Amino acid sequence: MTAFHCSAILFDLDGVLVDSTRSVDRQWRIWAREQGIDEEQVVAIAHGVRTIEVVRAMTPHLDAETEVHKLEAREAADQDGVRVMPGAIELVRTIPDGRWCVVTSGTRLLANARLKLAGIPFPKVLITADDVANGKPHPGPYLKAAEILGVAPEDCLVIEDAPAGIQSARAAGMKVIGLTSTFSGQALSNADAVIRALAEIQVGFDGTRMLEVAIS
Repeated sequence: MTAFHCSAILFDLDGVLVDSTRSVDRQWRIWAREQGIDEEQVVAIAHGVRTIEVVRAMTPHLDAETEVHKLEAREAADQDGVRVMPGAIELVRTIPDGRWCVVTSGTRLLANARLKLAGIPFPKVLITADDVANGKPHPGPYLKAAEILGVAPEDCLVIEDAPAGIQSARAAGMKVIGLTSTFSGQALSNADAVIRALAEIQVGFDGTRMLEVAIS
């Protein structure tokens, strides 16, 4: 059994707390076809990073803000196949308020829609694409979350499903668990541990104020 000691747990949203892969994939493919660009190339870079960065990389000639608004509004409205990840609600309910948060590459509009649809308790701290100048894999999103939580980065544990998110967490000096919901274990090999389901995680206390996160 692997165990981590931390002051707070930071969750990615899509692919960790909410299963939205089909919606994300579907809307990016629709957008790619509208722009006349390769769908597979778009989908390959779309997971785990901010929409605005994908748009800028693939269509630098377009107004990025306009495209982001259009894409994320479509995703927020596309509920087909979107569901809570198994074990997500049960897991966050074992963590005291103020000791967990969500750090997502989506906008606040999209994050709110996802959390509401999945029935996940709303976190006291939610960091979205709207809150940072640089998205994942830059460490900025996770560092901002730690700052607002009042926790040192080295005392944070991140749960991520994408290589970009893992890179972001590690660059922030945090420990990270990879969840193989979107990518293979090999793709997540830079994480400190890799799991197949949230049910493998148990949260308790280590006799101090630190959380003890055990992986079975």
